[in-house]
Amino acid sequence: MSAPEPSRPAMKILEFLIPPAEACRRGGPHDKIVLSSRVRLARNVTQFPFPGHARKADRVKALEMLVPVVAGLPQMSPEPFAEGMEKLTSLDKQILVERHLISRDHALKNAGSGLVLNREESLCVMVNEEDHLRMQALRPGLQLKQAWVALDTVDSALQERVEFAYSDPYGYLTACPTNLGTGIRVSAMLHLPGLVLAEQINQIIQAVNKLGLAVRGLYGEGTEALGNIFQVSNQQTLGEPETDIVERLNKVVLQIIEHEDNARLAQLEKKPTVLFNHIGRAYGILRHAHSISSKETMNLLSLLRLGTDLGMFRGVERALVDELFLASQPAHLQTLHPEKLDAEQRDTVRAAMLRSRMAPVPMPEPPPAPSPSPASSAPPDEAQT
Repeated sequence: MSAPEPSRPAMKILEFLIPPAEACRRGGPHDKIVLSSRVRLARNVTQFPFPGHARKADRVKALEMLVPVVAGLPQMSPEPFAEGMEKLTSLDKQILVERHLISRDHALKNAGSGLVLNREESLCVMVNEEDHLRMQALRPGLQLKQAWVALDTVDSALQERVEFAYSDPYGYLTACPTNLGTGIRVSAMLHLPGLVLAEQINQIIQAVNKLGLAVRGLYGEGTEALGNIFQVSNQQTLGEPETDIVERLNKVVLQIIEHEDNARLAQLEKKPTVLFNHIGRAYGILRHAHSISSKETMNLLSLLRLGTDLGMFRGVERALVDELFLASQPAHLQTLHPEKLDAEQRDTVRAAMLRSRMAPVPMPEPPPAPSPSPASSAPPDEAQT
C-alpha cells in the first residue's frame, strides 16, 4: 500500500498579491474621486443547506465541490489563488480585508470556507461566507458597467457547471432576504473631502438615501468613513433588472462627482487660506509625527490627497498617497516586522514609515487661482436619475 501524499502547503497570500505601489498606480475613469467600483453577486447551490444552517461536514463538502469549479473558470486563469480559510493566518485575512478583497465576516471563517482570487485581483469569490458563493468584480475608478459585464460572464459560466437555488416568484435565493432576487450589490468607493469640508456631506447622504441607495463607511455596513471615504451602493435587489440597478447607481455617482468638484472649487474660491491651512497642517503632522494612529493617518492622508489633486504638491503623484493609505493599515504594517506589534508599537512604526516616505515630498504651495466654478447643482434626486 502506497503512503498517502503529503498535504499541499498553503499558498502565501503576500507572494500572490500585487504590491501596493503597483496596485495603486492602476488608474480608471474619474479616479480623482472614485477610488474603485465593485459588483457582487450572491448565489447558493441546491445540493447543500445555506452555510449559516449547514453542519461543518456539509460546508466542507460544498467547499470541496465549489473551489475547483470556480478556480477552473477561464476568467480565473492563469493560476488563481485558491485556499481554504483555515490555511490562512489571521494576518493574511486582515490583509485581504484591508485590500477590500474579502469581508470582515469572511475573515472570521475557518474550515469549510474558502477564497478564489485571480492574478489581477479583478475577480474574487468567497466560498461559504453568508452564501455559498459571493462573487465580486473590482475595477479602479468609475467602471461599474465594465465590472458588471465581467461578473455576468462569470455568473453565466458557473451556471453551466452548478445548479443555483432559484425560485420563479423570487429569483435567486439567498441567506439574507435583502439579497433576494438578482442577488446583486453594486458599489463605488468615493473620496469626498470637499463635501465634508463644505459641511454638505449629510445633505448628499440624505438625498442618496431617498433614492433607495445606501452610503456606508470605508469597510462597508456599520463602519466609519475614515479618510473621507464613503461607499455608495444599491439596496434593492428584487424586481429590478441588474442592468437598471447598475445604470441608476452610475448616474448617481456621476452627480456626486459633480458636487464634489463644485465643493472643492468653492473652497478654493471662498476659503483658500483655510483650505491651505488644513492641508499644510496635515503635511506637517505626517512629515514629523513620531506616533500616529491609523484613524488620524487616514484623515490626514485624505487632506494630502486633496492637496495633490488641487496642484499644491509639485511633482507628487496621487498614487503615492493611495499607497500610503494602504501601507499604513495595521496588517500591512505588521508584514514589515517579524515580531508582533501592539497598538502603541504600531503607532510608532507607522509614524516612522510615514516620515521616511514623506521625506522627498515638498512642502505644499498656495493653491492656484481656480477657474470660474460651474453653476451649482442640486443634490441627487429622483427626477435627475
